[in-house]
Amino acid sequence: MPKDTSIRSVLIIGSGPIIIGQACEFDYSGSQAALSLKEEGIEVSIINSNPATIMTDKIIADHVYLRPLTVDSIEQILIERKIDAVLPTMGGQTALNLCKEAEERGVWEKHGVRVIGVDVAAIEKTENREAFRQLMVDIGVGVAPSKIANSFLEGKEAAQEIGYPLVIRPSYTLGGSGGGFVHKKEEFDAALKRGLEASPTHEVLVEKAVLGWKEYELELLRDSNDNVIIICSIENFDPMGIHTGDSITVAPAMTLSDTCYQEMRNQAIKMMRAIGTFAGGCNVQFSVNPDNDDIIAIEINPRVSRSSALASKATGYPIAKIASKLAIGYNLDEIENQITKTTSAYFEPTLDYVIVKIPRWNFDKFKGANMELGLQMKSVGEVMAIGRSFIEALQKACQSLEIGRAGLGADGKHNRSIEEIMHGLEHPSWNRLFLIKDAMSMGVPLESIRKVTRIDKWFLAQIQELVQLETELKRYSLNNIPKEFFFTLKQKGFSDIQIAYLLGNVTEDEVYDRRKSLGIRRVYKMVDTCAAEFSAQTPYYYSTFEEENESIPTDKKKIIVLGSGPNRIGQGIEFDYSCVHGLLAAKESGFESIMINCNPETVSTDFNMADKLYFEPVFWEHVREIIELENPVGVIVQLGGQTALKMAEKLHENGIKIIGTSYNDMDVAEDRGRFSDLLKELDIPYPKYGVAENAEEAIVVANEVGYPVLVRPSYVLGGQGMSIVINDEDLEKAVVKLLGDLPGNRVLIDHFLDRAEETESDSICDGDDVHIVGLMEHIEPAGIHSGDSFAVLPPFSLSAKVMESMETYSKKIARALNVIGLLNIQFAVKDEKVYVIEANPRASRTVPFIAKAYDVPYINIAAKIMLGVNKLKDFTIERKLEGYAIKEPVFSYDKFPEVPKELGPEMKSTGESIRFIKDLEDPYFRKLYKDKSMYLSK
Repeated sequence: MPKDTSIRSVLIIGSGPIIIGQACEFDYSGSQAALSLKEEGIEVSIINSNPATIMTDKIIADHVYLRPLTVDSIEQILIERKIDAVLPTMGGQTALNLCKEAEERGVWEKHGVRVIGVDVAAIEKTENREAFRQLMVDIGVGVAPSKIANSFLEGKEAAQEIGYPLVIRPSYTLGGSGGGFVHKKEEFDAALKRGLEASPTHEVLVEKAVLGWKEYELELLRDSNDNVIIICSIENFDPMGIHTGDSITVAPAMTLSDTCYQEMRNQAIKMMRAIGTFAGGCNVQFSVNPDNDDIIAIEINPRVSRSSALASKATGYPIAKIASKLAIGYNLDEIENQITKTTSAYFEPTLDYVIVKIPRWNFDKFKGANMELGLQMKSVGEVMAIGRSFIEALQKACQSLEIGRAGLGADGKHNRSIEEIMHGLEHPSWNRLFLIKDAMSMGVPLESIRKVTRIDKWFLAQIQELVQLETELKRYSLNNIPKEFFFTLKQKGFSDIQIAYLLGNVTEDEVYDRRKSLGIRRVYKMVDTCAAEFSAQTPYYYSTFEEENESIPTDKKKIIVLGSGPNRIGQGIEFDYSCVHGLLAAKESGFESIMINCNPETVSTDFNMADKLYFEPVFWEHVREIIELENPVGVIVQLGGQTALKMAEKLHENGIKIIGTSYNDMDVAEDRGRFSDLLKELDIPYPKYGVAENAEEAIVVANEVGYPVLVRPSYVLGGQGMSIVINDEDLEKAVVKLLGDLPGNRVLIDHFLDRAEETESDSICDGDDVHIVGLMEHIEPAGIHSGDSFAVLPPFSLSAKVMESMETYSKKIARALNVIGLLNIQFAVKDEKVYVIEANPRASRTVPFIAKAYDVPYINIAAKIMLGVNKLKDFTIERKLEGYAIKEPVFSYDKFPEVPKELGPEMKSTGESIRFIKDLEDPYFRKLYKDKSMYLSK
């Protein structure tokens, strides 16, 4: 049927700040849903407290409410905007829980608001573990033996009845919070207590653990005519026992028999129909016994999920966009296929390529954390790679991770301790994939690895083939590798760096030049959802090594924007927000905009955002060949965080134009020595500092600048490796550890201004004029990373003299660094004297916060200045903030209860919220200031 014309205004509930288990995939789905509904002439309102997202940008919705995610906030919007319907399926568990709470309080009924995209009763059926188990039994779908428990006694009785090993699953939690495996009786009491406490309803499911079984996911869509399609099958490389968010996943499923797949489809459709009559999306997880193909259902989520974003990018089928149209009444056969533009959305995508997703962890930020993976999700982001084969995609995914790996091994970073390797295989952590390869390289039999890891033999055989290819390659020198064998290596995903390493005494550039001379070049294939059965209109590409190139460059002026890669602590969604605005600014300025990124969760990798999307690793070899193909006017590195910035030197060395601030000027800001010389020349105060390359030099420097000192490596983001020390002994330990973790790095030692106040400025410079975007004052003192601090805009207690100094220094530094675009500066204020701590001539995590607080499109303005199409004088900038805006950091400590929660110079927060207050007498602010500040009340 056509759309429901009674729905004129819709409220979309967002997911709030980024936390482990609920990340930027909901920014992607929420943004896509809002644009999809606006296409239909519906007035769209959004509530979300996250300022760093595109979802909360004015370009996405008609009305954006940056308010706390509470039922009271929602009710105010229902009244103010006369909302007809609410869509809660785009905001993760947060939105579903709010929807359920509003239903229980009678809010929807009171205001005559319909819930679309999900049946509220379905939320209860899927989130309540016992209700879900009973429903599966009723419809004849297999489940693991289990019992519900609301008390300690009930839990003990359930364990006794079912037997070990067990899994404890709390009801109504996200990312496996509070859950875990219990292998023996002695571990049960503590695990049960943790699970009961984690559940908001003090309820857990005690379930038989099917450890070692294979795990699969299906993404489904259903319309109001009860037509159901399967968008994508996803197979977990890791067996049951590791949270799917922490598992390497592959699409389409590689080791699933056709009979088992058909049965799984039938069960998934039966499950979706059983939980309610809603039209929308659904994610279903299954476990399969590898011995006999028995299937059991793990869970069903009646909303878009982390996997929905992955499936959308994997297939090119925009699940959130279509789901939102289904929610307002359309049927699948009435919606246009977004890829072919000639067929309908009532089709199941066919893939003629392979997708591999690898999670990205940040255990380095959580010292003392239990790094073993299990039922509770611990990863902070993920990468996706596309290849013609599993092994090509796997190697590309390893190159995308931003952990210094050149692929799956063959890069000099292998482990040679057989004891450590075998322990790592049995106790999986972030590096198990690499340890599998190391084990094979040392001759451990494939069957021995399979028995320990329980990973399917087919996957292991694929990795073993890499080891065999490496052995064969070592027989050759660069100049006598047969062309066919060289071509095979590239088809198997080997990077030029890996080949150079295996050959020895050869550089990456020499390998690159040799294969170019042999005519071995990347070609680009289109992601078309239908295996080329119909012609596709979507400019969405991945690279491989074949004959035909499907990406034909135009003769337009082009700009390439380098993305920020996987989300991690210190480099989050705010950089994707910046990249999207860079793309939009390039389009608006008459350029063809080209995006390179590998993060499946983000808006920047939506194929509708750029004129051309290359879903590729932000890795020099890949970026280089895209630039050679497209021949852009220049490349924007200023918006993609440290990932993009790290490529600036390579671009500069190869004569590729960097849009905005030059490489040399960015390097002055990054190089502590050069930057301090600049400050000295400008007569701007800065803490005494020194540079050391070993512990002995560090002690000399520290005694010269005076304790306490701040110790940190150069060229890092998010305060990685930073610490404050007060004596020679602690300094020596800190430097030895730092150089061990980051070999080849230099150590910066600054005098630490104890009990100083920290402030920040963000500004835009066009080479002549400087506009101060915003001045902020931190509530926490200097010494706590700015990303972990509560920042207040505008400052609440700084004197006019201090603010004048901040503005003066910002303008001086912007001009001295020849900044074209954005500049963030951090200051320490002590005894009314302002010291410059550091300057970053790039997008920062604070600019989206300031842009949302002042309601000014700062990134868009900065991007147009970087592109050289505008100067600051071309813009009329009007700020709309009444009172104050506060940036609130959000942490995911619940995932690491064993880690100390003390804050310091190394960033630990995973996301942020924004809160507005009218004045400083606001009770929230007074309490915050009292709780957080180390200072006396001012």
